Amino acid sequence: MLINAAEGQECRIAIVHNGVLEELYVERASSASRVGNIYKARVTNVEPAIQAAFVDFGEGKNGFLHVSDLHPQHFPKGKGVAEPVGRKQRHRDRPPIQECLRRGQEVIVQLTKDGIGTKGPTMTTYLSIPGKYLVMMPGMSRMGVSRKIEDEEARQKAREILSDLSLPQDMGFIVRTAGMNRPKRDLQRDLHYLSRLWKSVKQRIKTSKPPAEIYQESDLVTRTIRDVYNTDISRIICDSKPVALKVKEFLDVAMPRVKHVIELYVGKGGLFHDFGLEREIEKINARRVELPLGGSLVIDQTEALVAIDVNSGRFREHNDAETTALKINQEAAGEIARQLRLRDMGGVIIIDFIDMRQEKNRRAVEKSFREAMKVDRAKTKVLRISSFGIVEMTRQRVRPSLRASVYRTCPHCQGSGITKSEESLALLVLRSLQRAGSNPDIADITVTVAPAVAHHLTNYQRQQIVDLETRTGKGIIIQADPAMMGDQIRISCTNARGSEVAWEQDMSTTASKELPVVTVLDSAPSVQDDQPETEDFDDQVPQQPPAEQVGAPSGEPQPQNGSGQQPTGRRRRGRRRHKGRGEGQGQQPPAAITPPTGPLGPAFVSTPPVGGLSSTPTVGEQQPITPPEPQSAANHAPAIPGAPGEPSGQAALGALPPGQPHKRRRRRRGGKKHHGPQQGGGTQSSPSHNDSAPPPP
Repeated sequence: MLINAAEGQECRIAIVHNGVLEELYVERASSASRVGNIYKARVTNVEPAIQAAFVDFGEGKNGFLHVSDLHPQHFPKGKGVAEPVGRKQRHRDRPPIQECLRRGQEVIVQLTKDGIGTKGPTMTTYLSIPGKYLVMMPGMSRMGVSRKIEDEEARQKAREILSDLSLPQDMGFIVRTAGMNRPKRDLQRDLHYLSRLWKSVKQRIKTSKPPAEIYQESDLVTRTIRDVYNTDISRIICDSKPVALKVKEFLDVAMPRVKHVIELYVGKGGLFHDFGLEREIEKINARRVELPLGGSLVIDQTEALVAIDVNSGRFREHNDAETTALKINQEAAGEIARQLRLRDMGGVIIIDFIDMRQEKNRRAVEKSFREAMKVDRAKTKVLRISSFGIVEMTRQRVRPSLRASVYRTCPHCQGSGITKSEESLALLVLRSLQRAGSNPDIADITVTVAPAVAHHLTNYQRQQIVDLETRTGKGIIIQADPAMMGDQIRISCTNARGSEVAWEQDMSTTASKELPVVTVLDSAPSVQDDQPETEDFDDQVPQQPPAEQVGAPSGEPQPQNGSGQQPTGRRRRGRRRHKGRGEGQGQQPPAAITPPTGPLGPAFVSTPPVGGLSSTPTVGEQQPITPPEPQSAANHAPAIPGAPGEPSGQAALGALPPGQPHKRRRRRRGGKKHHGPQQGGGTQSSPSHNDSAPPPP
């Protein structure tokens, strides 16, 4: 055991086994622990919604007292009731806290957990005063044995020793692990010491006015010698002579028959430095912990829980992946237990071991971890490892972790570990300048940022700032201040007289107002968007003049049906968006227009505007195409191979008056097409197979 207390501001106690740091206790004079102190407090508020009360004990934040930590003597019908040790009444059997406590009532409480973050300290009315071998619990009955003693024979032997002692009334006692196998005389001496101490505490309770401190727990050195020191520790080395004398005096009283080896360090380099512990302590708060076999641990601590991930790293000694995972996990189990003790982490802890397929390997890792956690003095509960290699556990959190005691939250990132980039801050400045420039009372705007942000603004955002000055008529000045943090922005605005003007507006007063917006006028609808989607194409289409056929050579006749209209062709089944059609005529989509080729080169066609938008050609001169004269459809209708004399395609449909839908034609068995009679005034004509006019595109 090494005790470093030479500085006077901080006390550090380390326990080293075979050159490896196993336990570390740190306490500073400015933030000494108050766990175990007894106070005479006053109830300030009772909250039935959470079944808890808040008490003022005279030390900063009010303490939190839950109904489960309320002794039965505070119950309406619990006067003089002594509860058995280890048999606390269940929560559901307790009366509501509003029936037990009232505002302004005096109550004796003991601090069990220091405040962490925004939470205040936790209090209890179950008092306990620890000794070297026994723990005295006023207001309790019967005797008990520490839960860390699992051997049933040892527990029964400890109960027999307690029964032989002369115990005071209305007092409960628990035998500590240090009291096992101790003679009856040592236990009786510890009992007398605790009885005298309780008498002095009772006297202070009668004479003190709340809020007041009744009993103060010992300092770190005394607590560690009392709770941690045992015969397995061979040496105690101190670097302070007063501390060494204090340790010797305590051990002579608590353990007079044991020979103690207490040494005084007289070097000048530092006790922990010469012992090689300073570098090891610096690694305690590292996020990544390297394992001897080549694996590693990644430890992330949050306010809600602690997450630990096990990585195989460069460990490649086995060809079997299952064996590799087993070796790494077993080594990581012992290191995780050590890190939890050194860092003093508490609350919910999630451990992600490397996945293993075999159940026996998962049980072996779980057993190794439980054995490593037995030496931990904090209360722990470990669940079974899951098929995913996840272990869930809880560890008693008595005080803030070592990380929270040594480090403070970063003012730049507020503990997140990340800050905004220079580009993000520059864009934020531009948005702020735009809002400030909209104020008519502002004449000049001065922006003060960190040098890196100012460099980005003046080099990469210079043109945007110049445009903003031109548009708003304001003067904008960018200043760099090395004293400012990376994400800090300071904007000051002045009017024409040089007086400072507030540029930020209160959004709470303008949130209900209408935004300054205008309606964007819709453009003329296109032909494609005007037509509804139909499945049978039976809706009535208004009559339109025939459009020019584009895609055939200029001057050649266009194929027509018997009614002098353009052939419409057979419509495909299914839902499709059909374009505007007239009386039986079909138009080709504008995107499929191909410039016709004539004897003098390509002919340019002026397409009609779509949706009200004009189209202007960019090459050549527009040449209007004169529509050809109507000709007989029999001379230009395409022939169907293998079915001479059968009408087909658009020529078979003919022209129908508006409002007369086409009937669907179905192919009968036999391979021939049979068409029903046409409705309307259109006539059918058999195509001639002698003509070879090309079909419409």
